[in-house]
Amino acid sequence: MTVEEPALRAVLRPHASGVAVLTARGEAGPAGVTITSFTSLSARPALVSFALADTSGTWALVRDAEWFGIQLLGAHQTELAERFATRGADRFAPPTGWHTGPHGVPLLDGCLGWLVCARQQRSRVGDHHLVVASVEHVREGAPGQSLVHLHGRLRPVTSTPASRI
Repeated sequence: MTVEEPALRAVLRPHASGVAVLTARGEAGPAGVTITSFTSLSARPALVSFALADTSGTWALVRDAEWFGIQLLGAHQTELAERFATRGADRFAPPTGWHTGPHGVPLLDGCLGWLVCARQQRSRVGDHHLVVASVEHVREGAPGQSLVHLHGRLRPVTSTPASRI
């Protein structure tokens, strides 16, 4: 027996997820989407992962990309996160500021940090596609508060953690 989707969503709603934007160079130009599935997998070697749903229009645009950009969003980038989450939006048009980074990966301006990653594995898992990628380039941005997805909304992290893990 498996848990029904509404019950799973209800239980996970109070679990905060970091907000990032995945970008890649697609055949028709830059492509990108807001994701909350980004996670660090390993420090040695440096590996990260993300997942995109079958229903994501962006998956078709980035499925065959060898290189990806991961932009870690700050609390000041709620509008950017919403733009990259909106179906049919011209996500890279003004006011989006971006530039071409290593390996032709589009990188967004003003983020807390950037990772440029090379695809290592791609698997279909349930109704999503899981991608594992090696981190090849990193850059820290200006310090700031993180943006998280919590209780179905984008929210700033407003306090400093009491301890480190």
